[in-house]
Amino acid sequence: EVQLVESGGGSVQAGGSLRLSCAASGLNGDEYAIAWFRRAPGKEREGLLCITRSGGTTNYTDAVKGRFTISRDNAKNTVYLQMNSLKPEDTAVYYCNFKGQLSINSYWGQGTRVTVSS
Repeated sequence: EVQLVESGGGSVQAGGSLRLSCAASGLNGDEYAIAWFRRAPGKEREGLLCITRSGGTTNYTDAVKGRFTISRDNAKNTVYLQMNSLKPEDTAVYYCNFKGQLSINSYWGQGTRVTVSS
């Protein structure tokens, strides 16, 4: 059984930083692209950044460009989201997604809440 465990969320003041982690277990030999999404209160889920196994990254939204960075440790099946210069509008539940590149498998973390106060 595949499990994704997210951590690192919490409350922070505007301008602060947080680092989210998402560790996967039970994965098979497929290659996975990993992405971070978020869902703010009253809004639809928003894609943020994606990283391939080789480390190539894609930014899905200008809202976090220059402030958020995605990275991964393949040996640990873990992805990170470094969030700097946080703003109140970054308040949301953040989710990681492992998407198989050789299959249709797609796995989601349980979400971790980030609250940014002004």
